[in-house]
This record gives sequence, structure tokens and C-alpha cells, in this order.
Amino acid sequence: MQATPGAMPASDPGPAGASRPPGRPAAIRFTASGSEYFRIWIVNLLLSLVTLSLYYPFARARRLRYFHANTLVDGQPLGFHGDPWRMLRGHVVVVLGLIAYGLAGRLSPLAGAIAAAVFAALWPALWRASLRFRLGNTSWRGLRLSFEGDLAGAYRAYLPVTPVVAIAVLGGVASQFPDPALATGLAVAIGVLLLGMLAFAPLGLAWMKRYQHNHYGIATERTRFTARNASFYGLLMKVFGLSLLVFFVATVTAVGVAFIVAGALSGGGKAAATVAPAIAVLLFYLLMFFTLQPFAVARLQDLVWNHTASAHVAFVSRLGARRLAWRMVKNFFGTLFTLGLYRPFAVVQTTRLRLESVELRIQDEVNDWLDPADPQRTADAGDAIGDVLGVDIAL
Repeated sequence: MQATPGAMPASDPGPAGASRPPGRPAAIRFTASGSEYFRIWIVNLLLSLVTLSLYYPFARARRLRYFHANTLVDGQPLGFHGDPWRMLRGHVVVVLGLIAYGLAGRLSPLAGAIAAAVFAALWPALWRASLRFRLGNTSWRGLRLSFEGDLAGAYRAYLPVTPVVAIAVLGGVASQFPDPALATGLAVAIGVLLLGMLAFAPLGLAWMKRYQHNHYGIATERTRFTARNASFYGLLMKVFGLSLLVFFVATVTAVGVAFIVAGALSGGGKAAATVAPAIAVLLFYLLMFFTLQPFAVARLQDLVWNHTASAHVAFVSRLGARRLAWRMVKNFFGTLFTLGLYRPFAVVQTTRLRLESVELRIQDEVNDWLDPADPQRTADAGDAIGDVLGVDIAL
């Protein structure tokens, strides 16, 4: 992909302390407070429950307005202008689709598989609509942002994972064969194929991120994404290696506990045989949550944003996996011990950590390329808002 003439290179800044893209730094600050958001959150939760989720789009619009207003980019807040009534229409469409899928699954696995295939076929279009709606209703310095990816591009971005979806649907169809031996054989064959197709998962993630980050815009700025597919495979290998380490630690710990139980109790062998697997599974999931997830999230954020740039803006992300893991530990136990009431405080703190780990590098004066009088930009923003139902799937 050729660079835009005069564009700022979207290079990977590498480890902390390495050289950064040229231009002056523009910090992102998140000024929301947990106590303020708690009041919004509790009202939104209660009204969504009372209205059987019909208030959810209004709750989401209220939340987004609060979070956008408290996100300062280079000292200027973002704005959210989404119409909750339009978001309600999109919400109803998605909910009706999920209900139809659930009813089809109850009628027969075959009908459920067909409904799943239909939903999967519509998903790229819904994803694109959500991106256009969210960006088209977000503003900075009085200008609307935009997402300009086309529908064909959304479907192309999902091509690497399409065989996985198709194989999963075929698995549902295979379960309908009256001959158990034939059904089992087909299920095993499909399972093997599915495992093989998972090798395309990093490629699918790379294509989806490339589609997203190649089409963000504001005024005359258009972002470009320069990360290679190999970078996503490298991230997968690191995550896989860490998961093997987690599995090893959980297994060794469980075996050690089993030996202690067997030696401490009379007839402890049976107790150890029962306790050890449970401990291994519990410890594995806890370690996955507190180590693997923050590592993957932090590295993916850095990979994606460090390779996103436009002609005058580049991004530098420095999200530390250890800081994110420690935040997740505090969020988990805070939410657990308060029976969920710490949740809004956890969301605010996590959002602050992730946003403030990103810095913009701006080349030239903002007013030189941010032209609010550009009529073409105004028309594009109107198109981005007007051609969708208000679907917002929080991607």
C-alpha cells in the first residue's frame, strides 16, 4: 500500500523509550469519575430491566454522551450526537433477529443452523452499519468523524473466518443424520477441519482491523493501516505460548495440592482425585483471566494503534499488560465483594487506563487541515448518519 504524499509514517514505535513518529504530542485525557458514572449506570440499569431492554438504546446514548464529553483529545472534548430513537430501531431489529434464531433452534437443530447461517451472513453488514453510525455521530472540534468503508469491503474482511462459520453450520446439519455412526463420523471430520481453519483466525483478525483502521476520517484526514499479517500471527504465537505456561502452572499446582491432600488425610487418594481436577480447572481459568487476557488486550491495542496514521496524525499506544492485569484484579475483587456495585467504577478506571495509554502525534497546525467549512465533509457526514438504522453493536 502506497503512503499518502506527505503523510506521517505509521511506524511501530517499538518498546518504551524508542523513537516516536514526528510531530507534537497531543495527549488523551479521560476525566470521568466513578461516582458520577455510578448514578448514570444505576438509573440506566433499572430502567432497562423495567422496560425489558427497550430503554437500553437510551441508556447507551446517555452513557456514550457522558464518556465522550469526558474524553479530551488535545484538550478538546469529543461529542456524541446519536439519536436514541434511531438506536432503538436498530436495537429492535437485532433483538428480533436473536429471538428468531432462538425459536428456530428450539424447533429443530437444522432450523437453528439455517438461522445461524442467515445471521452470520448479515453480520458484516451490521458491523459496518454500527461503525458508520458510531463514527458519524462522534465529533471533535465541531466536526463529525466518519467511517468510509464500503459494504463489499466488510464482507471481504470476514472472508478468512467464513469457512469456520460454514463448517460450524455443516456440523449442525450433520447432527440430523439418522445413522448415528454417519453423524459421528461427519462430526469428527468437521471438528478436524474446524481446528485446521482456526489457523486462519489471526488472518481474519488482521483483515478486520485493516478494514476498520483504513477507513476512519475527519475533515480531509483518512487513516491508513500498515501492520502486516505476520504481526498478528506473531501475537497469536505469544498468546499460545503464554497459555501453555498457564496450563503448566495450573496442572503442577493441582498435582501438588493432590499430593498434600492424599498425604494429610486417611484415604485421601479418592479426595485428591476429586479435588485436583477441580483445582486445575479453576486455577487455569483464573490465570487465563488475570494474565492471558490482559496480555492479549494490551498487545493487540498497541499493535493496531501503533500502525494507524493519516497524513497529519499518528498514534502511539503504550498499554502495559501488567498495569492492565492489576486493574483487572482490582476490578474483579471489587465487583465481587460489592455484589456488582463496583462495576461502574471498574469501567471508568479501565477506560481511563486504556485511553490515556494512547498519545497522538500531530504534524502541522490542526487548523491547517481541519477545515470546518468543507462542504464535501459535511455531506459525507450526513450520509454516514442517514443510511443506517442506528445499529450500535459496541465494536
